[in-house]
Amino acid sequence: MVELPGGTFRMGSQDFYPEERPVREVTVAAFAIDAHPVTVAEFRRFVKAGGHVTVAERAPAPADFPDADPALLVPGSLVFKPSRGPVDLRDFRNWWSYVPGASWRTPEGPGSATYERARHPVTHIAYEDAAAYAAWAGKALPTEAEWEYAARGGLEGATYAWGDEFAPGGQMMANTWQGEFPWQNLLADGWAGTSPVGSFPPNGYGLLDVTGNVWEWTVDRYEAEPSTSPCCGGAPAGPEEERLVIKGGSHLCAPSYCLRYRPAARQSETPDTSTSHLGFRCVLRG
Repeated sequence: MVELPGGTFRMGSQDFYPEERPVREVTVAAFAIDAHPVTVAEFRRFVKAGGHVTVAERAPAPADFPDADPALLVPGSLVFKPSRGPVDLRDFRNWWSYVPGASWRTPEGPGSATYERARHPVTHIAYEDAAAYAAWAGKALPTEAEWEYAARGGLEGATYAWGDEFAPGGQMMANTWQGEFPWQNLLADGWAGTSPVGSFPPNGYGLLDVTGNVWEWTVDRYEAEPSTSPCCGGAPAGPEEERLVIKGGSHLCAPSYCLRYRPAARQSETPDTSTSHLGFRCVLRG
């Protein structure tokens, strides 16, 4: 973990999406934060130690999804599948599919595996799973303010975790999408999906993968109006559903559709959601 002294910083941004406004001064106490998202190897140790079964590995309760196709009420998770060409970006179903059998063990569904991805961030993690891991590790999940303070790396008001230029000197600084989402991935950063933690330079605090690669859970409720551009994260939650803030963007964030691989960026997610681009990291306070 990386120990941070705490302090006051300007949180949010006036330059991008409405839910990031207004910019305001926020103070956080000293805390420590994982240097990188929790990896597959780390999560596997947790599961072996206590037998945790993730939300994606359990069958959804029919009473919770009365309008769902009964054939889909089986263990599984949302998996990104690129389209064959340009599609209507208003319909997330053009690139997201509920895949029976998809979980942290089998990220693309049956037949896939994580044995060669031990250093990749663990994915298909619902909030309950992240909280259970954090408790097992003697840690906690970050608040949105803690997460953003850490991700900024001391750069007050910068667009990205590394500054204001997307690719300084032509160097790719994070695992994001290059090309036309969701069909054309130019792979300028070398990765079509998740990448091993530490594949890109750290921020000013020495933290890895604070933007791009995978979205990360925080403990804060999402109180803003649902975004009209739900980004690569899937469908926006309805107003009656509890929503939590996730931060950091992912390898699916593309300027042609969204620009959320920034410390100020935020997205809402329902706690029981798991996807192939959603993970977490932990903090330790006091």
